Amino acid sequence: MELDETYYVKSNYIETASGNKVSRKSVLCGSQNIVLNGKTIVQNDCIIRGDLGNVRVGTNCVIKSRSIIRPPFKKFSKGAAFFPSVIGNHVVIDEDTVISSQNIGSYVHIGKNCVIGTKSVLKDCCMIADNTVIAPETVVPPFCVYAGSPGRCVAQLPECTVDLMVDATSQYYRKFIPEQC
Repeated sequence: MELDETYYVKSNYIETASGNKVSRKSVLCGSQNIVLNGKTIVQNDCIIRGDLGNVRVGTNCVIKSRSIIRPPFKKFSKGAAFFPSVIGNHVVIDEDTVISSQNIGSYVHIGKNCVIGTKSVLKDCCMIADNTVIAPETVVPPFCVYAGSPGRCVAQLPECTVDLMVDATSQYYRKFIPEQC
């Protein structure tokens, strides 16, 4: 499937040496604890909470507008402890999604307006449909499509999911181009 070109205002984005494109309108709290491994796009009004714990994002990821990524936590009698959050390679996180997962594997697509509960684990090659709520500490198996509230497996993905996600994220990065003035 061929994606359309997405244009952005170059002055509104910071491009790093490793090819990351981060919107100046996004908030990266505790940036010393946030690692974007390369060719990752963070669009407008996203919040990444590195001040709570380490957040590591793999290569060729797309984090769309108004999404929030915060490390998972566990409450104790004397407060809370935050744990690292790891996101694999070739992951797409659509608009208005809140993520508090411990681990998101590679080749994962998370739809619009989703909530991924604290300490949940999304294995490689899975998909979360739009408007889905994943309960805390849920493990989403590979090649499953989860939908609903609470999220349940509703379908299986084909074995070529890896190739489809690599193609989709690479193409999105190539077609995310600055406007010509």
